[in-house]
Amino acid sequence: MKENIKIRAATVDDAAQLLAIYTPYVEKTAITFEYDVPSLAEFAQRIERTLQKYPYIVAEKNNHILGYAYSGTFINRAAYNWSAEVTIYLREDQRQKGLGRKLYEALENISRAQNILNLNACIAYTNAEDEYLTNNSVQFHHHLGYRMVGVFHQCGYKFGKWYDMVWMEKLLDAHPIKPSPIIAFPDLNR
Repeated sequence: MKENIKIRAATVDDAAQLLAIYTPYVEKTAITFEYDVPSLAEFAQRIERTLQKYPYIVAEKNNHILGYAYSGTFINRAAYNWSAEVTIYLREDQRQKGLGRKLYEALENISRAQNILNLNACIAYTNAEDEYLTNNSVQFHHHLGYRMVGVFHQCGYKFGKWYDMVWMEKLLDAHPIKPSPIIAFPDLNR
């Protein structure tokens, strides 16, 4: 899988390919609690907003995007600046091939360069797996060194069922008395 895979920053021009990856998650799973597929314009705006401060990256092979990952604001208060929420989506035919690990490793390296210390993942969870949700995402994050830190019970309702939501975290580095300032993603290459 890893041969000829290029990890690069997403652009607004990637929105159609990224939306095509995201759409089945909205329509067929409880992995996202979003009910309606966003418009292409809304999705492009999401990418643009994220890239103002955080990385939004894609895995590409032969000019086809296979998956994407990004980070964003954990909680919009200054004290949380050293924490970011992470998200990943892979094309349906690209799961369990090592691509998720490759994207997350790149995202973690960028986050470290930004001086972000904590990565947090908000994940849909179920006590009884069904056709809409398995707990593969929790297992994936655990395998990459994330640990469970909290459960919100029956907080998401989709497809006529209640689902839990869990938070997992990964600490990227030591937490100094005075942390270095956060570097916005677009400024890393300047």
